[in-house]
Amino acid sequence: MTPGKRDIVFKGSSFDDFNQWREKDKLVFRKLVSLIEETRRTPFEETGKPEKLKHQFSGCWSRRITGEHRLVYMVTDTSIEIVACRYHYE
Repeated sequence: MTPGKRDIVFKGSSFDDFNQWREKDKLVFRKLVSLIEETRRTPFEETGKPEKLKHQFSGCWSRRITGEHRLVYMVTDTSIEIVACRYHYE
């Protein structure tokens, strides 16, 4: 698969969280969209301090949206699966 061509798939309530950012905080929403696009191109590097997660989130990665909120995602050969995009994973 060509880098940057992965589909974005929202899991569980992550799309609701995404839409809440769109409605409530445009600045955070723009940062989130930018992080998702960057994750699509380079899932394991660049901004947001990508971090491989452990324990109950084994197989997932996270990036900082803000001090309080994280983008949590899984990477497959064909997609980036958004697990969460509000709050902290702990």
